[in-house]
Amino acid sequence: MAAFPSLRPSSGFAPALSASPRRSSSIPAALLVRRHDISAVSLRSLSGDRLGVKQRGMRPRSSGDPLGICCASSSPVVEKAAAAAGSKVSTVVDVDLGNRSYPIYIGSDLLDEPDLLQRHVHGKGVLIVTNTTVAPLYLDKVVQALTHGNPNVSVESVILPDGEKYKEMNTLMKVFDKAIESRLDRRCTFVALGGGVIGDMCGFAAASFLRGVNFIQIPTTLMAQVDSSVGGKTGVNHPLGKNMIGTFYQPQCVLIDTDTLNTLPDRELVSGIAEVIKYGLIRDAEFFEWQEKNMQALLARDPSALAYAIKRSCENKAEVVSLDEKEGGLRATLNLGHTFGHAIENGLGYGEWLHGEAVGAGTVMAVDMSRRLGWIDDSVVERALSILQQARLPTGPPDAMTVEKFKSIMAVDKKVADGLLRLILLKGPLGNCVFTGDYDRNALDETLRAFCKC
Repeated sequence: MAAFPSLRPSSGFAPALSASPRRSSSIPAALLVRRHDISAVSLRSLSGDRLGVKQRGMRPRSSGDPLGICCASSSPVVEKAAAAAGSKVSTVVDVDLGNRSYPIYIGSDLLDEPDLLQRHVHGKGVLIVTNTTVAPLYLDKVVQALTHGNPNVSVESVILPDGEKYKEMNTLMKVFDKAIESRLDRRCTFVALGGGVIGDMCGFAAASFLRGVNFIQIPTTLMAQVDSSVGGKTGVNHPLGKNMIGTFYQPQCVLIDTDTLNTLPDRELVSGIAEVIKYGLIRDAEFFEWQEKNMQALLARDPSALAYAIKRSCENKAEVVSLDEKEGGLRATLNLGHTFGHAIENGLGYGEWLHGEAVGAGTVMAVDMSRRLGWIDDSVVERALSILQQARLPTGPPDAMTVEKFKSIMAVDKKVADGLLRLILLKGPLGNCVFTGDYDRNALDETLRAFCKC
């Protein structure tokens, strides 16, 4: 198949968005398909949709099959009313995992609602894990929320350096040091206050300390709010691969205060939008269509647009996690573009590109490969490329990434099984994808050659 030149990035991409903080005023064999209990995830919408977007049914698919081929498509979320007199919570999304189920609270000014946090703290000791950027903004507010009218609780904090390059074992030990020094016991609660790096590290620490203590997620970046804080993936990076050391460990709750996005740098906001786009491409065509119409509102930080994007993303993530908690098949589809993207992050050095920037480029490469396989038509390719460009995300890897560098790093990706690299690729109409190792290797080689100079 001929190359698709319009997907080839301009050389020497460098993120052009400001990194300075700003404040705003304002999911060749027959696929096994099985229906699941639709009540696996429920949405309690307390305020209604201010953007006038109609909620729709979504149909879950199988979590995988014996051949390692998995298909994902759109699926339903059930709404039910819930009384919350006086609460600022606009939406609660339930992650249904039996006795490990938990709520995702979404709303404005939630850090000023002490009961939301205190109801999920069972012991007397709390350790807040945050970083040097977030601590000056929100640490005092979270301490106040945890202690307001609750004199028996003792709150400690550990402030880690900010950045993906610090998502490693030496930094993680600082959390254990503080927990042990503070003589925290098995009834204590760890609180992750920050973005995806803090959430992953705090969760891993909570899973490991005394063989497991409670923890709460308070994500303060769009990336964490729509993706990494939900689902219980925790861990740290290894020099040879991203997130290679970790475990699945679910929080007690996720508290998303949308006001924390007011202090998020523009570049971080755009990085988070990459994960929002992913949900539309792999399983939610209506959400993708909404994004096409509202991308400028998201970039402008329109509160209603951001609230809906967070809500819809959490609904998609929660349903997939409920059906496939430990990534037996279906959940892997949430990693569209991530195999290519993780290779970029690792190849450049962690932190040089933000995760969403690398995923944006990786998504274009996955879309290109899907087209070369004949699994999608040009209209899907064009729409995917267009929306990523609208979001001001990179649409190809940096010049430093060579074909051999990609292959070397991808060979140790977590989705390799029995020496076979499995990928998430689009297949069929918009909103459908597969997780499979059954593809023509020539297509992968052609994509890598199309996007790399050597």
